[in-house]
Amino acid sequence: MKTLTTLSILIFTLFFTGCDETKKVIDVAGSVQLTGSYTVSAINGKKLINTTNPTFTMSALDNSFRGTTGCNSVFGTYTIDLYSISFGDLAVSEKMCTDKNIMKTERDFLNALNNTGTYGLQNGVLTFYSKTDRSVILTAAKDTNN
Repeated sequence: MKTLTTLSILIFTLFFTGCDETKKVIDVAGSVQLTGSYTVSAINGKKLINTTNPTFTMSALDNSFRGTTGCNSVFGTYTIDLYSISFGDLAVSEKMCTDKNIMKTERDFLNALNNTGTYGLQNGVLTFYSKTDRSVILTAAKDTNN
């Protein structure tokens, strides 16, 4: 009986350790897939027109996030857990732009990042989904020169 218990614990440990390693591989693969530069085309389902579109770069090397809101610079880190994504404390420069459209786009962009829960990348289009209701909150095209 003692041997059976020990064997069961060993199998249980190997099973969960294997699952953890598989999850880590999936997370790294997701981060590598996201690596590149993007231009935001829509926020909260609204196409960006008559404004400077935010751009950003994601790097799997250090899970860094860097970009511009159209006015200010933004940088920080992101974390992937299977298909969920979250952005760490994002730092933003504090330049005040005179164009109200650009400042509104900046607020919407930063709010979208803070409210992102999951993501999808298909045919060079990165989509961030809300963590509350899975609605599309940001769409960005991947730069094909990467």
